[in-house]
Amino acid sequence: MDQSMLFDSQLLVPLVLVCAVLIIIGKAIVILPQNMAYIIERLGKYHETQTAGLQFIIPFIDRIAYRVSLKENAIDIPSQSAITKDNISLTIDGVLYIKVMEPYKASYGIDNYVYAVIQLAQTSMRSEIGKLDLDKTFEERDSLNAKIIDAINQASAAWGVQVMRYEIKDINPPSSVLDAMEKQMRAEREKRAAILDSEGKRQAAINLAEGEKQATVLAAEAEREQQVLKAQGEARSIELVAEAKAKALTMIGEAASTAQGQAAVQLDLATEAIAAKKAIARESTVVLMDNDKSSTGNTVAEALGVVAAIQQSGALNSALNK
Repeated sequence: MDQSMLFDSQLLVPLVLVCAVLIIIGKAIVILPQNMAYIIERLGKYHETQTAGLQFIIPFIDRIAYRVSLKENAIDIPSQSAITKDNISLTIDGVLYIKVMEPYKASYGIDNYVYAVIQLAQTSMRSEIGKLDLDKTFEERDSLNAKIIDAINQASAAWGVQVMRYEIKDINPPSSVLDAMEKQMRAEREKRAAILDSEGKRQAAINLAEGEKQATVLAAEAEREQQVLKAQGEARSIELVAEAKAKALTMIGEAASTAQGQAAVQLDLATEAIAAKKAIARESTVVLMDNDKSSTGNTVAEALGVVAAIQQSGALNSALNK
């Protein structure tokens, strides 16, 4: 009995030592996942920051004081009231995206950096909203988001935290303001519609007047061209008549220069003289003439006498030569 107890006691000591060694080794080996950082303290003081992978610590001397996630974290900003520059109360909420850049500062720089960032985002939002009128808060969301990010980053630099993005989700003005805004938008749409309608009518009137003007100009140009063509035709007709008369006179002159032409001229003049006396007789019921001079032979003799006188004076030859 004593030998069995002695044997058991001899086996127990090595087993205890082995278990103690395994426990120590288990506590000494630390495996960190990706995007995680461990803050190691040695005897209560900061020792080092360990990142992803296989790490070692001294058991019972070192301890993991903080486990910090290096992932980007989305934080919902609760709804809050803010007053604009024109004294309109708004209810605003948003979402904030932050990331721990320095685990040491995030662990020792502030007790709860998430709570601090939320409070800072709310105060920065109220401050920036107070600088804008109601209409500008809707128009300048991007600018407002950027200003809030800058304000948070300036204060959170000491905490090792960086704001990646900030987005305003909802801006809710009071119901009375919403009704007024709806009426304003309706009036603005009606005004734009009236302006577009009047612009359309004005443009139509301008187009109509321009068309009438162009039609008048084209009609005037057509009439002017017609008159020019008519004048050119008349001028050409006159030229052709003149050329024909000139050719006729030339031919008459050439014919009259001969003896036969002279006889023909004398005959033509005598015929015209007789015709003239007949015309006078037809137009008047009473014609007083000398009996001797009223005969046909006498009339022809007178006509021949006129021709002879003209020939003697040379007037006929000069006229024909012209």
